Amino acid sequence: MSAHYLADVPAAVRERAARIRVVALDVDGTLTDGRLRFASDGSETKAFHALDGQGLKLLRECGIEVALITARSSEVVARRAVELGIVHLHQGCHDKRAALRALCQILALEPAQAAFMGDDLPDLPALGWAGLAVGPANAHPWLHPHLHWITAAAGGQGAVRALCDLILDAQGHTGRVLQRFVDP
Repeated sequence: MSAHYLADVPAAVRERAARIRVVALDVDGTLTDGRLRFASDGSETKAFHALDGQGLKLLRECGIEVALITARSSEVVARRAVELGIVHLHQGCHDKRAALRALCQILALEPAQAAFMGDDLPDLPALGWAGLAVGPANAHPWLHPHLHWITAAAGGQGAVRALCDLILDAQGHTGRVLQRFVDP
């Protein structure tokens, strides 16, 4: 069983997605809509989409590692990582390519087995290194020539879920995942 809404994804992108063993994500603009919200007391809030969280859980259940690699540091992001069971959390990281490379070395993976999703110029080095480079619909246009795929959804609006679904589908997990929810 294949996800029909992914039918227009180019075969070359699906081939890349079939090899992925780790998905690394920028946070602001990818898992969120990119807006930074500060309360008068200086605390920060972020909005995460539930669809993205479910997709990340499904990846992990299918044996695909998940990492968050972000230049900013936030208690909100740390909390979300814990909620989703994400153990590979790199905050305050200004060299995302180095962080992704180090993670792949730890996991004994090749670049072709890594996907990275980002939305702006600081993500470009990691996007260029990863075997599957993806941006949300609202990624900065300068990234477009460096991306293998751009989701129809914007960051914080299900873009990460689209990537998760693509990988799960390309690896043949769609039917098993759906069946788990149809026949609990």
